Amino acid sequence: MASTLYPDYDRSLDLKAFDETKAGVKGLVDAGITHVPPFFHQPRNVLDKSSVPADDTNFRFPIIDLTGVTKDSSIRKEITENIRHASETWGFFLVVNHGIPLSVVEDMKDGVRRFYEQDIELKRKFYTRDYKKKIIYNSNFDLYRSPATNWRDTTLFNMAPNPPEPEEFPTTCRDILMKYSEEVMKLGKLLLELLSESLGLRASHLNDMGCAEGLNCLCHYYPACPQPEVTLGTSNHADNDFLTVLLQDHIGGLQVLHQNRWVDVPATPEALVVNIGDLLQLITNDKFISAEHRVLANREEPRVSIAAFFCTGFMPNSRLYGPIKELLSEENPPKYTETTVQEFTNHYATKGLGGVSALLHFKL
Repeated sequence: MASTLYPDYDRSLDLKAFDETKAGVKGLVDAGITHVPPFFHQPRNVLDKSSVPADDTNFRFPIIDLTGVTKDSSIRKEITENIRHASETWGFFLVVNHGIPLSVVEDMKDGVRRFYEQDIELKRKFYTRDYKKKIIYNSNFDLYRSPATNWRDTTLFNMAPNPPEPEEFPTTCRDILMKYSEEVMKLGKLLLELLSESLGLRASHLNDMGCAEGLNCLCHYYPACPQPEVTLGTSNHADNDFLTVLLQDHIGGLQVLHQNRWVDVPATPEALVVNIGDLLQLITNDKFISAEHRVLANREEPRVSIAAFFCTGFMPNSRLYGPIKELLSEENPPKYTETTVQEFTNHYATKGLGGVSALLHFKL
């Protein structure tokens, strides 16, 4: 397929050659490239990287302190109300004092960095595009479908309900990944309790629906980019899960679209980023919003993040998800058809990142 910017350029050949190296974006950087290959170039209309100033009080990013949430009912009620407001207006918030030890958080980031910065031959055995596998390392799940390739590599670990055997994990991050997954699962279940309460439902409602049945840890590595002005770390998208808990390092670059403006998500030490996924927007009948977000490329140094996706993804499951009946009324009829998680995930994967929301396909 020729590019309008490069009329004689065959993008498909370059994509295939890039994929066959099984070295990802980091392999290009290790090879010493000084210019970003054309297949990473984003259309000009999505490359506006201006954002709201950090001191703009009208766009102050929500930060929720979970201190006392399990010990004091009045504090829990206040936290629940703050989560409700953030989920309805932003679809994003930071949590502090979340209960995951700082040592676990730091070791998790270090473990991911070790995986990507080890010898390529040790990584290649995990490289695959077979999404039925429990460990999947590659660059861009939608490599052959997206209009532009993102400047990042990803390793997906399917941690629940059927995790890999311990010996199947990379040795560079095996122990910490299992420990971090235990911790983030506990936090995710607590957050789903608070979200349930904020909807006026019993605390166990979302957990009883299976929203925390699946856990995928997506470990992203964004190498330093020689030309960050022509590409993105991750194109604008919304997540295809119920809930995401994101651990990011100090680099920053994550932005959320709020009131049609890109807002920088603070790279706050010890904080975790929480965002509503498409499936939670669907079952809450648009009460909570799954906001678009993106990651900028940067010239200075590699960025590491770990996104814990609460979702069963491609796993076969016949359970249907539609708007929660307790939230519906004559004034608030269902806006979406019922779907399985697998059907939704398949549609999302076919569509790829960027462009139209996957939710539109399921609108009534």
